[in-house]
Amino acid sequence: MEYKNVFGFEVNYKTITMLAFLAILPNFLGMLNIPTVFGFKIHLFQYLVFIAAAIYGPVGGAISGGLGSMFTAFALGNPYIAVGNIILGFAAGFLLRKGFGMIQSVLIAYAIQVPWLYLTDVYLAGMPHALVVNIMIALLISNIVWATLAKYTYKPISKVVE
Repeated sequence: MEYKNVFGFEVNYKTITMLAFLAILPNFLGMLNIPTVFGFKIHLFQYLVFIAAAIYGPVGGAISGGLGSMFTAFALGNPYIAVGNIILGFAAGFLLRKGFGMIQSVLIAYAIQVPWLYLTDVYLAGMPHALVVNIMIALLISNIVWATLAKYTYKPISKVVE
């Protein structure tokens, strides 16, 4: 009997090590935010989620998104953050595997994530509507910035695991 590789990438020590890096490091990047003159902060962690999605597809994007946002989820007492980033990473990886470009994949993935983000933050986490809207704007801008950077850097990074 032949087994099918359900991960969508070759599983070996290089891929496991790189994926672990891409799943753990976003927690540290999640502690850092870049303030803007517009009054919101640009988040940094998405860059590695998009790299994982590009290299490892939907499974890698989901792992990096979920595990990579654990610190933020625990720090804010909002476990829904991790699920939202699983959605973002999975959808971006899925769309990239279907042939969409990086920026287009990320924007569509974000559009898929937004209803989850809004509903859970407002109705389950009890955050004010205005704050959630500001977070959504900050995440949209962050996603565009990091998707653009990921578009030009994921190929050289992927050579590490070849």
